[in-house]
Amino acid sequence: MTEGPDGEGAPTTPRSVTEGAVVELREVTRETVRAICRLEVAPGQSAFVAPNAVSFAEAYFEPRAWFRAIYADNEPVGFAMLSLDTEKPEYYLWRLMIAAGSQRRGYGRAALALIVRHVRTLPGATELLVSWVPDDAGPEPFYRGLGFIPTGEIHEGEVVARLTL
Repeated sequence: MTEGPDGEGAPTTPRSVTEGAVVELREVTRETVRAICRLEVAPGQSAFVAPNAVSFAEAYFEPRAWFRAIYADNEPVGFAMLSLDTEKPEYYLWRLMIAAGSQRRGYGRAALALIVRHVRTLPGATELLVSWVPDDAGPEPFYRGLGFIPTGEIHEGEVVARLTL
């Protein structure tokens, strides 16, 4: 995080999207990977999304994985990972996490808009799939609010939903 107004290095919270924050998806580099791994969801949310270090490990063994760090006003605030199978074609939002101190600022919604824009450029892209753990405290309202509709399929205990592109 950036220095606070006292110059002592106290962390500041980036502006929200409604306050004009610029949200970007950036490649993770050897210089940024540790900062992205340190990002954690709020207590009680760990059952809904794997730690970023686990996502990096899974991506290393999955050639269809495409991942990016989410930044707001040049500060790392989250992580996203897709599974891109251009041969089927099938595009799946595998992970989306916004760090605890950065939630409810519009970053997830803005990042997902960037992801959708990217997926629309891929061969044969007509939909983006996602899944969530069915739980009252889970991300279902977030995804439904963005237009994802459950398909009726349950995969490994998670509700599968589709966003038509």
